[in-house]
Amino acid sequence: MRIIAGTHKGRVLTAPKGDFTRPTADRVKEAVFSMIGPYLDGGVVLDLFAGTGALGIESLSRGAEHSVFVDKHTADVIETNLRNFGLQSRSTVLRAAYPAVWKRLVSGGWRYQWVFLDPPYRMEVCAQCMRDLAEGGLLQSRATIVTELGRDAVTPSVEGFRCVRESRYGDTKIAVFRWEGEDASSRISREF
Repeated sequence: MRIIAGTHKGRVLTAPKGDFTRPTADRVKEAVFSMIGPYLDGGVVLDLFAGTGALGIESLSRGAEHSVFVDKHTADVIETNLRNFGLQSRSTVLRAAYPAVWKRLVSGGWRYQWVFLDPPYRMEVCAQCMRDLAEGGLLQSRATIVTELGRDAVTPSVEGFRCVRESRYGDTKIAVFRWEGEDASSRISREF
């Protein structure tokens, strides 16, 4: 696994040993960032179910201001990757599991412009995570949410979110959503 573009292009990420995590394949990550990359111009990123931290670190490499990484089991690996890349000052790592993390996220004061949801496919929690993000007031106007699902999973349908892109790559389906909640109409629209 490597960083595809930006200030850390080509650098290799440390991955946890064993098969506990399912790291996002480089070709899937490349597809995700080709969908959203032109719009990644700062903002705060939430990498939930972060695994190696690949999506949040890729975001930092491409210009995100700060990334918050959440993973109970791989926080040490994420911290190692951040230290190896010199990104600790632009990152926060929360050693926590879903759904226990929500109180910490709400009290943390961050509002996210970019959210990556890549839970184990068997969990099927993306829709609930999206509802929790909206109800917790954790999203900036017009936030982008990227979900990674099993190929045949049903694409979430959650009030306030519009699916703007959906693609399949092998066993993986990527669905990209735009938050169009309460204050979205007051901002200038940037469409894909």
